[in-house]
Amino acid sequence: MTTARQISPDRACAFLSVIKEFKDLSLTDLEAIAQACHWHRYEAGEEIVRYHDDSNSVFFVTQGEARVNYNSMSGKEVILCDLVAGEIFGELTAIDGQSRSANVVAKTSTLLASISSSAFQELIFSNRQIAAAILQRLTGQIRRLTERVFESDTLKVPNRIRAKLLHLAKTQAAISNNKAIISAVPTHVELACLIGTHREAVTRELNDLEAENIILREGDVIHILDVARLTELVESIRCM
Repeated sequence: MTTARQISPDRACAFLSVIKEFKDLSLTDLEAIAQACHWHRYEAGEEIVRYHDDSNSVFFVTQGEARVNYNSMSGKEVILCDLVAGEIFGELTAIDGQSRSANVVAKTSTLLASISSSAFQELIFSNRQIAAAILQRLTGQIRRLTERVFESDTLKVPNRIRAKLLHLAKTQAAISNNKAIISAVPTHVELACLIGTHREAVTRELNDLEAENIILREGDVIHILDVARLTELVESIRCM
């Protein structure tokens, strides 16, 4: 990690304006947040937050990408999610004072703004708009985790892979004419870590989906050729 060189107030506000929870804030509100921020640059592979450490800052991802994960007692990596520019992390510890619940590592060169727990809480208590945005963020996290637990407990591995592809198509791609293009797809190992399986199972299911003309792979891009059919496969299992 390196401390970023001095960032002007105007530039700091421009960086912070990409944060989803801040998109509707006034310039005055952004300036107040910027005044409380410290700026840091992390290179790919550098650890930002360690599981169970006692730091309590909240981080805003303004450039780059970070990965949230933890390692099971057997040493297996479990990927919780990847955070792109516009995301926040660390707010749980800032709110409840508990130790960190996961590791966060930079996937690419990443510029982060950090703010102390006390300053973050002051923002929430003093600005109703920010408070509402953070509440929506937390409820969204609970819904996503609920969905993930449901899939892990009730869906077999092939269906978890299909559900993950469908999720990527809906969140990272524009669906048009029953097709979608997912760029920068996670590797087979990363997909396996995301859904709790092994690389061979991912490879096998992707091969099957390609044989059925539901997907087409080109390098690190996956073309969803039939979104409706993929949705039908996922939903038919969930309804059983």
